[in-house]
Amino acid sequence: MRTSIGIRSLVSQWTVVVPLVAVVALVLSWGRSLPGFAVALVALCLAGAVLAAVHHAEVVAHRVGEPFGSLVLAVAVTVIEVALIVTLMIDGGDRTASLARDTVFAAVMITCNGILGLCLLVGAVRSRVAVFNAEGTGTALATVATLATLTLVIPTFTTSKPGPEFSPAQLAFAAVASLVLYGLFVAVQTVRHRDYFLPVTQEGDVREEDAHAPLPTRSATVLSLVMLVVALIAVVGDAKAVSPTIESGVESAGLPQAVVGVVIALLVLLPETLAAVRAARRERVQTSLNLALGSAIASIGLTIPAIALATIWLSGPLVLGLGAIHMVLLALTVVVGALTVAPGRATLLQGGVHLGIFAAFVFLAISP
Repeated sequence: MRTSIGIRSLVSQWTVVVPLVAVVALVLSWGRSLPGFAVALVALCLAGAVLAAVHHAEVVAHRVGEPFGSLVLAVAVTVIEVALIVTLMIDGGDRTASLARDTVFAAVMITCNGILGLCLLVGAVRSRVAVFNAEGTGTALATVATLATLTLVIPTFTTSKPGPEFSPAQLAFAAVASLVLYGLFVAVQTVRHRDYFLPVTQEGDVREEDAHAPLPTRSATVLSLVMLVVALIAVVGDAKAVSPTIESGVESAGLPQAVVGVVIALLVLLPETLAAVRAARRERVQTSLNLALGSAIASIGLTIPAIALATIWLSGPLVLGLGAIHMVLLALTVVVGALTVAPGRATLLQGGVHLGIFAAFVFLAISP
C-alpha cells in the first residue's frame, strides 16, 4: 500500500506530467510548419522536459550512489546538449559548423564566470566571506582549463587541415583525451580524494553533512528511469521542431550565429544554476563550485567526444577553434579563476569580477 501511494504521489508531480505533455507536443508538431504561438508552446514543453530530465536523473543518481550517480546526471545533461547541437547542425548545414564550439565555450563561460560569480556573491552576502576548499576547486579549475585549451584553442593553430579545425586523427585524440580526463576527475572527486570537495566552515573545517534524504524506492527509481528516457526523447524531438524558428529568429534579429550556442548552453545549465545558488544560500559554497566547475568539465569532456562520434553521420565541417576575442576571455577566466580559488576564500569583489567577465562575454556574443 505504501509503495502504491508513493508511486501515485510521484505520478502526480509535474516532473512526470511535463515529459508526457512534451511527447504529445512532439507527436503533434512532427514534420509540420508551426505558427508562432505553437512554437512558443513547444519551446515551453522543451524547457520543462529539460528540467524534468535532470530531476529524474538526480533521483536515479541518489539511488545508485557515487560515483555512478554523478555519471548518470552528467550523461543525461550531455545527451540533452548533444541532441540540441546535432539537431541544429543537421538543419543548419554549413551555417552551424561552429555551433558545437559556440555551445561548449558558452557553457565554460556561464559556469566558470556566471554561476561561479553568482554563487560567490550570494555566499559572501550571507557570510561576508565565501569559504571553500582551495585544493578541490583548484583541481576542478585546472581540469577545465586543460580541456578547454585542448579542444577549443589548439584547433586554431593546427596545420593538418585548413581553418580552425581538427583533422580526423586529431579529433579522435582530443575526444579520447577528454574522456580520460573526465573519468579521472570523477574518480578523484567521488572516490580517492572526496574530502577535497566537501563543504567547509568559516574556520576551514569540513562541515557536517546534512541528514541524507531517504533513498527512493525501487519502484520510484524505475519510474524515474523510464521518465528520464521519455524526457530525453521529448527534448530531442521538440528541439527538432523549434530549431528552424530559433535560427530564423537569430538571423532576422541580425545577431551572430554564436548566439544560438549561448541559448542552448543557458537552457541546459539552468537546473545546475538553480541548484548551485540554493547551495550558496545554505552557506555551502563548495557544493556550488562543484556544480559549476563539474558542469563545465562534463560539458567539454563528454560533449566533444559525442560530437566527434556524430561527425561520422554529419556532413560539413566541424569548427572547434576559438577566435582571438574568445581566447582572450578564456585566458582571463583561467587567470582570474586561479587567483580567486587560491586563497580558499572570496569576497563580494571576486564574485563581481567573475560576473563582469560573464557580462563581457554575453555582450561580445551579441555585438562581436
